[in-house]
Amino acid sequence: MIEIKQNNDDKHGSFEALIDGKRAGLMTYTWAGEARFIIDHTEVEEEYNGKGVGKEMLIKAVEFARENNKKIIPLCPFAKATFQKNKDLQDVL
Repeated sequence: MIEIKQNNDDKHGSFEALIDGKRAGLMTYTWAGEARFIIDHTEVEEEYNGKGVGKEMLIKAVEFARENNKKIIPLCPFAKATFQKNKDLQDVL
């Protein structure tokens, strides 16, 4: 079970993935004005590679964007590639 925690302030934020209380990954973002945020970095701890951790964090970012009427700019190569592969997430671009 992957737990995702969000940290957010006026300029930056992150989605942190936890598995059994251990940090499994981190996705960081920077606000670009009030209506958009830029996903600028995604990292997954080596032992959790291939377990869907990155995608879970991205899905959480998409849910956050939808709930708050925001748009996402995927600067990070992982986020960009995942958006391209998943048409159902592209409404927030």
